[in-house]
Amino acid sequence: MHYKTLLEINPILLALFAALFTWGVTALGASMVFFFKKINQKVLNSMLGFAAGVMIAASFWSLLAPAIEMSEKQGGIPWVPAVVGFLAGGAFLLAIDKILPHLHLGQKLDKAEGIKTSWKRSVLLVLAITLHNIPEGLAVGVAFGALSNNPDTGALAGAVALALGIGLQNFPEGAAVSIPLRREGFSRLKAFNYGQLSGIVEPIAAVIGAYLVLIMTPILPYALSFAAGAMIFVVVEELIPESQTGDESDLSTVGAMLGFATMMLLDVALG
Repeated sequence: MHYKTLLEINPILLALFAALFTWGVTALGASMVFFFKKINQKVLNSMLGFAAGVMIAASFWSLLAPAIEMSEKQGGIPWVPAVVGFLAGGAFLLAIDKILPHLHLGQKLDKAEGIKTSWKRSVLLVLAITLHNIPEGLAVGVAFGALSNNPDTGALAGAVALALGIGLQNFPEGAAVSIPLRREGFSRLKAFNYGQLSGIVEPIAAVIGAYLVLIMTPILPYALSFAAGAMIFVVVEELIPESQTGDESDLSTVGAMLGFATMMLLDVALG
């Protein structure tokens, strides 16, 4: 389908379709559990590092840079929406991190974070992974919602690049979820279901993000920066520490470099 044809579609629908794609790639990655019972720690570190690199690059190239540019065009102080939105996004994820009960992979049950509950270990594990996907869905939704304010092929290409980049890092992320769950004692089918289920929040967050941008256009630079801040929080709080497990931390660093370069290539080439 041609870009000009896509621009005629409601931005909320475009956001939904894009986030369904990223969810589908998560499920595809989670399906690797049917072929592998365990994942090498070096490979896992590399995959998590790659995901971190993609999210860092997307935060700047697809979210913060456009937010600053939009603020300049609106005649405001360019850095204000970027800084305020960025910090608000981080604060939002920090609040969820403190409230939502969750457990990171490889941790004992008594290490669960958030409000204390009697929920099962499997539920807490999935909630931790779901937390990763909220800012990704918001980022996709806000990027496509921005088309209502700037309906040109360049903006659409940038939103598509963002969806492709997030989808790309969702594949290893899906595998990095389901395969460790298999090692935790889950059946292959159950590990797959939990792995793909963690991505269902992305279409929901994408629709919410796109809708809010459509009804409150002036907040767009803040919304883009908010999504960037939320993504960086996840990277620093979750992905980077988890990618540094074991003695081969250099592999996660290389993975992060490759992920950043890949996302930068997609955004600059397509956007």
